[in-house]
Parts: sequence; structure tokens; C-alpha cells
Amino acid sequence: MLRIAVPNKGSLSEPAAAMLREAGYRQRRDPRELVLADPDNDVEFFFLRPRDVAVYVGAGTVDVGITGRDLMIDSGADAVEHLPLGFARSTFRFAAPVGTTEDLAGIAGRRVATSYPVLVGGYLREHGVQPSAVVRLDGAVESSVRLGVADVIADVVETGTTLRAAGMEVFGEPLLRSEAVLIRRADHDAPAGLEVLTRRLQGVLTAREYVLMDYDCPVDLVEQAVAITPGLESPTVSPLHDSSWAAVRAMVPRSRTNQVMDSLYDLGARAILVTSIHACRL
Repeated sequence: MLRIAVPNKGSLSEPAAAMLREAGYRQRRDPRELVLADPDNDVEFFFLRPRDVAVYVGAGTVDVGITGRDLMIDSGADAVEHLPLGFARSTFRFAAPVGTTEDLAGIAGRRVATSYPVLVGGYLREHGVQPSAVVRLDGAVESSVRLGVADVIADVVETGTTLRAAGMEVFGEPLLRSEAVLIRRADHDAPAGLEVLTRRLQGVLTAREYVLMDYDCPVDLVEQAVAITPGLESPTVSPLHDSSWAAVRAMVPRSRTNQVMDSLYDLGARAILVTSIHACRL
């Protein structure tokens, strides 16, 4: 039975549960449940603190887990990324009071406050920068400079509004672009059942990224229409009762649905229908 660690709370919890549910797995109804068996799919779920998931995976206590790329790196655990999951995206940046620091070299000899000391410390070492200290804080990192705890911070930056309100600005390149990932133990054989889990999650990712588009097209315009909707391998083209028309079916990127429909209509296609994909295997 494949043992899977899932975040029990926080921003990762609900999206992870939703993805697993879409992949056909049972998920808990009571947030107090810590363990959930799914014998129909030969898996068992363990609901853990997001920061602890990588630790348990690295120790081999569970086979795989879902956590953030940032949390995996910061844990220092013997775990590696297996599959990016496309949600909970974030960007880590350095920031300092306006006008005080221009680049990474300016961190040398200064105090850096962060909730991710292992991640930040490793990044600075890789770039040959030696701060005077990396100060670990569990939250409210933006206040650390004003309170005299640090000179520079490293934190998740979205719009930058909070930083600007604190009189700070970002500098240098992002330390990391993070997202939710499926992780497994490093330097070990893939556990039984991981291939099925991976295939199912990839099916969910594809179903979220694509829609199924059907339309009728004049036969003499099929080649031009197919160029607009090439599909993944090749679209399905079927004859209609009226031999001068054909029916075409293809997968289309969800983000381009309306542009593709407009292009097909302008070309001469009609009866253009779009259907969401619930699940798929490629």
C-alpha cells in the first residue's frame, strides 16, 4: 500500500485534497482525521504539517508526499521533487529598506531575516555571499528590520504592497520560484504504486490545462482548421451526412479557448462546442 503524506492545513491543504479527489482518491471529511485508508486504490493518506511532510518522506516513514518546493528545500530532508503540481505558486525575493541595497553582494556582512533559513543560507553559499547571520523568524518578517533584528529580509513576494508599506523594496534575482510538488525519497527506488499516482495526477493537470473542442468544418477548409487546432497528436476528423462537411475534435489549451473559437468561426467552421475534460490519460 502506497503511503502518501498530505498537508493537514494551510494554503496547500485544500488544493492538494481537491487534486487527489479529482484523481479518484478518497479524501477526509473530518479535518481532525490524521490517517485515511483508501483500500480501493491501495493507498493510505497521512495528514501532516506542511513543513513536516518532506522530513517524513526523507526518513522513509511515508513513500511520497505533497508539499511546497520551498518547504522541501528548507527541510534539508533526503527528499527530491518528483512532479510539479501547478498550484500554490510563489516567488522568494530579497528585500531591504529603500535605497540601501542594490544587489546580492550588498548582503555580505549583514543580518538576513527569513522563515526559510536553510533555503536562504544555501542560496547565499552557492553565490559566495557571507551574511553576518541568518535569523529565523516564523512570521512577520517585514517588521524585523524596523525592530532592529535584521538588515535584509528574504520572503515570499506577491504584489510587493506589504513591503512598500514597510518602506522596503526588492532587489536582485528571485531566490526561488516555488509551487506545490509531489516528492519522494532521494536515491531510492520508486515505491510500488508511484507510477499509477503519477499518471493520475498528470491526467488531472492535463484536464485542467485543456478543453475538448468539437466543430463542423467545410471539407475544403479542414487542413486550415487542423492547423488552428492540431491537438496533442492529431485531431479526429469524421465525415458528416453532408459530404461537403466534416466533424473535427481536438484538445485545445483552456487559456486560448475563445481565441481559437474566434479563429475557427472566421475561417468558416460552425457548431463550435467546448467541453471540460474531467480526467484523461495520455
